[in-house]
Amino acid sequence: MHQQYIRSIVRRTTARTAAAGAATLLAVLAPAAAAQAHVRVTPTTAAPGSYATLTFKVPTESATASTDRLVLTLPTDHPFGSVSYQPVPGWSVQVTTSKLATPIKTDDATITEAPTRITWTASTSAARIAPGQFQTFAISVGPVPDVGSLKLSAQQTYTDGSVVNWDESTPSSGAEPEHPAPMLYIKSAPPGGSSASATGAADPAATVAAAPRQATTASGDSSGQWLGVAGIGVGAVALVVGAYALTRIRSAKS
Repeated sequence: MHQQYIRSIVRRTTARTAAAGAATLLAVLAPAAAAQAHVRVTPTTAAPGSYATLTFKVPTESATASTDRLVLTLPTDHPFGSVSYQPVPGWSVQVTTSKLATPIKTDDATITEAPTRITWTASTSAARIAPGQFQTFAISVGPVPDVGSLKLSAQQTYTDGSVVNWDESTPSSGAEPEHPAPMLYIKSAPPGGSSASATGAADPAATVAAAPRQATTASGDSSGQWLGVAGIGVGAVALVVGAYALTRIRSAKS
């Protein structure tokens, strides 16, 4: 009876320890996993006057719905004179050009209209970005305006009708909001003093000719690394708990 009582205590302690370890791991890894799910652009910097190729990485956060539409809003106060896109199999693309409220004067001419929006729409169900996957959308823009930074707001639509707007500005402290907008830094440094990606190289071609990337599972992304870390952590907790339980049982027998 005494040994059974000790074993009961050990089992309860083991379960509590394992649950506490799992909860701690989730608390540590949840913010990192959420950050990986943001719509982001690379590179994050570009040189004034250059033509830059910008790649937008769009992951699906939903566990039950797929991404079937992406709308990218381009700046109108400091517009790009030229925009082209890289074709993505299974997705149709529409580039919207609008008249500017205030014409922009340059050394060569006065710009009265410019590309203001790019819309990607999945043409087939197979092309949609399913849960656990991401897709990349690349564009070539230029000349890059000689300004501090540009906000490139994105709107992500899911098959269940939900919409996520990635349009919130990141404060100078670098603390990201819930839905940060993709940013291109030209003369300003990224918030928080973090280093930016390499400057976009000149790319005067009308259409990007590089082969498009297909939707990829998140296991190939850095989020897969976090899952690996989580697995190692859970394994470590299990080893500690098992060793503790074995020690208690041996003590009870003696």
